[in-house]
Amino acid sequence: MSIEQSYAGKTVLVTGGAGFIGSHLTDRLVALGARVRVLDDLSDGRADNLAGSMAAIEFREGSITDPEALDAVMPGCDMVFHLGANASVPRSSERPDYDFNANMAGTFQVLEAVRRHRAGRLLFASSAAVYGEPQTESGQMGEDHPLVPKSPYGGTKLAGEFMIDAYTRCYDLDHRRVRIFNTFGPRQRKYVMFDLLEKLRRDPTRLEVIGTGDQQRDYNYVEDTATALLVVGAHPAARGRVYNIAGGRPVSIRALVDHIIELTGIPRPDIRYTMESWPGDVVRMVADTTRIGRELDYQPRVGLEAGIRHLIDWHREQFSPPW
Repeated sequence: MSIEQSYAGKTVLVTGGAGFIGSHLTDRLVALGARVRVLDDLSDGRADNLAGSMAAIEFREGSITDPEALDAVMPGCDMVFHLGANASVPRSSERPDYDFNANMAGTFQVLEAVRRHRAGRLLFASSAAVYGEPQTESGQMGEDHPLVPKSPYGGTKLAGEFMIDAYTRCYDLDHRRVRIFNTFGPRQRKYVMFDLLEKLRRDPTRLEVIGTGDQQRDYNYVEDTATALLVVGAHPAARGRVYNIAGGRPVSIRALVDHIIELTGIPRPDIRYTMESWPGDVVRMVADTTRIGRELDYQPRVGLEAGIRHLIDWHREQFSPPW
């Protein structure tokens, strides 16, 4: 069955659907003919992220920690994409209590609402942060890599995975999980790439970069991440499985800075690396994506440079930088 056939006419809930990844997923679901409901408290998400889809969806402003809000959107759902969470490692390090409530308590309430209303399939958006630092000779993290989270964020995501496993054993939950590595693209208003562009907008002659520049990340363009979510959500072989989602082309932060400067077309600024980062920051996050490619025939289509160009074009439209 194709993706189009899998979602057309289905009632689908997206928690965190006004967020960066969630809004792109919502747009895709609407285009596929799904009846889409979005629950988002707009603490990080933005209603204008859904400008192209708002007229076609049922939107409710509310928290995943609120059973009443969930009871309003869960009945009759064929599929639930649970993306609602705090996704900021620095914030989790500063406010572990916020992460506990948003991620652990919120996931528990979503699971209870799924059980209460006998909703259909659940896809849980976990994170590469559950792995911690790489512990393999290759430095890659496959789905069987040891789970040693380094931040409260990674800990709460892993706790959510364990809770889903327990619900599956106890209540025969139809679930699948994804561990998302770094995603980037339009509508992302924080994290490394956006922060670099904002610093260059404010002063294109100087650039301060957090860390040593040797940190490695495995970036995936947001449209590719949305496609991966749809594939995992639809494929019958994915039931009970966990999949990494990444671009498959690791890059150091130092090389990423060079790419961004080159693609903006500005003269090279004076660059300074702070040599320090925030607590819980993982130095190397590189995915092994063999499983999702082999089992579900998924491959990302947008390369790193093309994705950065899309992000720069969006940033120019939104913020009118002097370059």
